[in-house]
Amino acid sequence: MKLPDAREIGPLDLAVRLEAGDPIRVLDVRAPQRLAAGRVDPVPAERFHNIRGSEFVRLADPAAAIGLDPADPVAVVCGHGNDSRVIAALLEGRGYDAWSLRGGVTAWMRMVIPRELTPPRGFDRLVQFDRIGKGALGYLLVAGAEALAIDPPRDWAPWPEAAAASGARIVGVADTHVHADYISGAPSLARDQGVPYYLHPADNVWPYDETPGRLKFEPLSDGAELAIGGRSVVAHHTPGHTEGSTTFIAGDSQSAGVAFTGDFLFVDSIGRPDLAGKMEAWTGDLWRSLVRARDEWHPRVRLLPAHYAGEGERNADRTVDRAFGQARQTNATLGIETEDEFRGWVESHVSTPPEAYPHIKAINVGLAEVTPQQADILEAGKNECAVG
Repeated sequence: MKLPDAREIGPLDLAVRLEAGDPIRVLDVRAPQRLAAGRVDPVPAERFHNIRGSEFVRLADPAAAIGLDPADPVAVVCGHGNDSRVIAALLEGRGYDAWSLRGGVTAWMRMVIPRELTPPRGFDRLVQFDRIGKGALGYLLVAGAEALAIDPPRDWAPWPEAAAASGARIVGVADTHVHADYISGAPSLARDQGVPYYLHPADNVWPYDETPGRLKFEPLSDGAELAIGGRSVVAHHTPGHTEGSTTFIAGDSQSAGVAFTGDFLFVDSIGRPDLAGKMEAWTGDLWRSLVRARDEWHPRVRLLPAHYAGEGERNADRTVDRAFGQARQTNATLGIETEDEFRGWVESHVSTPPEAYPHIKAINVGLAEVTPQQADILEAGKNECAVG
């Protein structure tokens, strides 16, 4: 069946308009239970509407029935961008300024927005890639004509594009850890660029039963230095969320550097230690990593995590970072004084992990393969990598 003609809007264009405060309404025509697997954000509650498409087409007056004001533009959303074209065409016929979201929520979940951050001293550019559908963050750090990619997802095209725009080439790709909530694009990006893929060897394993992984990578050790444009990025082993969890510090940890903390430490929380059924041991590792950070990192070091939990962790310009000294005033985990107290806090705040996480881990250590469609299903929904 030929789909009706309807105007479309791309995920990035829609995200930029929403973040700019454009008065766009979002009409999600999926079944309400599908919202848990991902939805378009950030949208004020009064501008978000959810009704099945089959029910919507029977409405005589959408404005009266669900408050869909015809004075406002509306983006229609479905799973893959097909049903939304039908509804958008219907709305246009009724005088609405309507678009269909190209690719639907599936495309929204994969989309990233690049945001500029102030680079640490000695570096030339720092880009934070915000995958807002998942609340996931990746980075590109540039010095001179060279760049390091950190925590890229499977749709990694924006990373080499940003490097090229800076007159640089990617010389290394690193994962802070083997991710559980999304499929890493780091090995693929490294192969495409013909450069090393860096990972701590303790993470080249499926941790649920210790099956060795099949990744090809350059092993990281604590204190290892990655050279970029004549500058160094230093690996700090910070286990607890995973056994190989690594923080990369660019600039001076004793002054105004940046710490790419992965899922070790977030702006307002800490990485959960329970994803492999080793909570007792990994909580102890996490505590020791936390103590080390408090002992060694200067208050001006900026935390750059791999995830965020909500809009409250953003800065005014929508970037996500926090000076370590400021985080020590607001992040509850950084104020805990004893290991026993820390263990009690973690145990009282941890939740049931998503069922997809062991499967994603297996993919990320090279023990399983999936189609892009299967990957979309596995990655659906916000990350649940923090305690709390």
